[in-house]
Amino acid sequence: MQKLSIHGGVPLSGEVRVAGAKNAALPILAASLLTAEPLRLWNVPELNDTRTMVKLLQRMGVSAHVSPGAVELEAANITEPYAPYDLVKTMRASILALGPLVARFGDARVSLPGGCAIGERPVDLHIKGLEAMGASVTIESGNIHATAKKLKGARIFMDTVTVTGTENLMMAACLADGETLLENAAREPEIVDLAQCLIAMGARISGQGTDVIRVQGVAALHGATHAIMPDRIEAGTFLCAAAATRGNVTLTNAPVSSLDPVIDKLREAGAKVHVNGTTLRLEMARRPYAVGIRTSPHPGFPTDMQAQFLAMNTVADGTSVVTETIFENRFMHVQELRRLGARIDIEGNTAIVRGNDKLTGTTVMATDLRASASLVIAGLMAEGETIVDRIYHLDRGYERLEARLGALGARIRRVD
Repeated sequence: MQKLSIHGGVPLSGEVRVAGAKNAALPILAASLLTAEPLRLWNVPELNDTRTMVKLLQRMGVSAHVSPGAVELEAANITEPYAPYDLVKTMRASILALGPLVARFGDARVSLPGGCAIGERPVDLHIKGLEAMGASVTIESGNIHATAKKLKGARIFMDTVTVTGTENLMMAACLADGETLLENAAREPEIVDLAQCLIAMGARISGQGTDVIRVQGVAALHGATHAIMPDRIEAGTFLCAAAATRGNVTLTNAPVSSLDPVIDKLREAGAKVHVNGTTLRLEMARRPYAVGIRTSPHPGFPTDMQAQFLAMNTVADGTSVVTETIFENRFMHVQELRRLGARIDIEGNTAIVRGNDKLTGTTVMATDLRASASLVIAGLMAEGETIVDRIYHLDRGYERLEARLGALGARIRRVD
C-alpha cells in the first residue's frame, strides 16, 4: 500500500495550475449516456474517480478514447444499462448513471453507492424525483431498478438540498416529455458546468445556479465539445496549504468566482490574496489567525474545505470554532491530527481548536478524501517526518498532488 512521506517546515513557493474539477467531471461523464453521438471533454482531471467512471461507462458499452486531460465518449451501443457493485462501491457518483439511463433507455439498474464514509447521503430524493416523473423504482438485491416507458415533466421539490440529486434529475429531465421544475435545487458551480454541457448537447435548461431549475424536455440530445471547469476545492486546498506554511503561491486557471468564501476566510486568517483574472496569488508572512468556520450549501462555506481549514487552525494564533452542518461524520480526521499534537475538542457537530505553536510529525491514517488533504497540510507544517497512510483516498480527488506540491518546494514523496 502506498503512503506519503512528508518532511515539514518548508514554506510553499511557486506557481501551480489548477486541474479540472472532479465534482464537475463525474456528472458530465455520465451525461454521455444521454446521446448516441460523441461527447468530447477537455480539462478532465486524471483521478481514480474519473478513471472509475470511464470504466463504468465502458462496462455498459460506451466507447471511450482517453488521452491526457481529454476523454471522448460515444454511447451509441449500450449493451447493458447496469452499474455493478464492484465499480460502484468505490465511488458514490456512480448513482449519476441512473437518471440518464432511465431517461434514454427506459431501464436502469444501479447498485446502491459507496464512496467516502463521511455520513449518510441517502438516495431517496433521486428515487422520489424519478417516481414523480413517472418511473417505477424498486430496490432489488442491493440494486436500484428504475423503469419507464417515457419520463414525464414534473414539479419536484427536494426537501433537502442535494447536489447529486439535482444533477441526476436535471439530466433525466432533458429527455422527458414536457417541462420539469426542480425546486430547492443545489446551486453549486459544478451544477452550472453540467448545465452548460447539456445545453451544448441541445438541452433546454434555465435557472442553473439558482434554487429553481427549469428543464424543457427535448426528443434527443446530440454530441458536443466541453471543457471541464477548474476545481475550486483543489484550488482552495493549495491556497490553504500555502497559508498554513506561510508561503507565497500563485494559482493559474483558478475558478476565482467560486472561491469567495474560501478567499474571505484566508484573508481573515491574515493572508494577502491578489486576484488578476483567473490568476490568484497568496502571500502569508505570519502565523495564521484562528478563523471560525460554519459549513453550508453553496454559496456558503464548502464542506469539502472544512478539514483543510481545521488543519490550518491547529497552528493558528487563538482558538477557533469549526461547525459542520452537512455531514455528521466529517470530523474523523480530528483524532489523526491529535496524533500530530493538535488540541481539538469535539462537541456534537462542532470542533473547538486551540492553536499550537507547532505540530510534530508521526504516522497518520487517511479516512476519506478531504481528510487526506488535511493530513497532508498538517504534515507540511509539522516538524520532522509525517507518514500519511491509505492515500488511495487522496488519489480519488487530487491529481499527482505530491508532484505538484514538490514543485512548490514541499519535501514530499510517495513510498510503498
